[in-house]
Amino acid sequence: MKNTLSLALALTVSLSASAFADLSKIVSPDAAVEKLGDGMEFTEGPVWISSGKMVVFSDIPNSVLMEWTKEGGLKEHRKVEQANGNLLDLQGNLLSCQHGGRNVIKTDDAGKVTVLADRFDGKKLNSPNDLAIRSNGEIWFTDPSYGLRGEPGEIDGKWVYRLTQDGKVTVLYKDHDMPNGIAFSPDEKRVYIADTGKVGKILAFDVTETGLLGGPVFEIDIRCDGMCIDTEGNIYTTSRGGIHVFDKDGKKLGVIETPEDPANVCFGGENYDTLFITARTGLYSVVTKARGAKPKGAKW
Repeated sequence: MKNTLSLALALTVSLSASAFADLSKIVSPDAAVEKLGDGMEFTEGPVWISSGKMVVFSDIPNSVLMEWTKEGGLKEHRKVEQANGNLLDLQGNLLSCQHGGRNVIKTDDAGKVTVLADRFDGKKLNSPNDLAIRSNGEIWFTDPSYGLRGEPGEIDGKWVYRLTQDGKVTVLYKDHDMPNGIAFSPDEKRVYIADTGKVGKILAFDVTETGLLGGPVFEIDIRCDGMCIDTEGNIYTTSRGGIHVFDKDGKKLGVIETPEDPANVCFGGENYDTLFITARTGLYSVVTKARGAKPKGAKW
């Protein structure tokens, strides 16, 4: 039996009843993956904004954030500089990693944009890709070179950084090739960081009291882009074929197949029990039994 939930390329697709029992607590056999919108060039970085009952996500090549609501459907949210990963901070402001801007920005409810980080040690960042937030307000972000499009950067490496509330940027880890998706466990004792370059794995690290990282405690053998976490600590990763789900210790539970290869995923919806999936040209969703883990300390 194939360890997967099967999907066709239809607009709304029923999941196959042949799913392994490991996924039965995650997704119902009769759940459906629904296409919410298409026509984009390359979608990334979905984030649920409960105040607007909307999911906001990036269409990177078009330098625009899109939004989708049940009532209004799909429309442009605002222009950006090739934003990639998006996230809410603890107060509910929108954080974005911008390839074109080579920075991490914050957009408040009034639409005011503030650059939070664009340099390390006086040198311009490569192209911030994805980010996660701790309960102390620290933002951890990855900085591969994809946005440079082959041009040389000012920084010698492609590293993982920490941005503290006082604006200080420090390096956390240097041994990735192309650091990409990043997510904390619900208790913040562990962080998962994907590499879509030569390493081609997710590395799991213990987070120390000072927030520094040692060597990885284990690896997940998958070339993952973005990811998200549920309240049980299960990891929802994006790779070829769909959403590959692992438990908190890296054991694979199964795959939720998608019509297009996904780039990122988040939980949202009124009960935080809907996966929103950005997959190349489209936006998809599927209702789950699991519920997403909000950042520890979030006030939204």
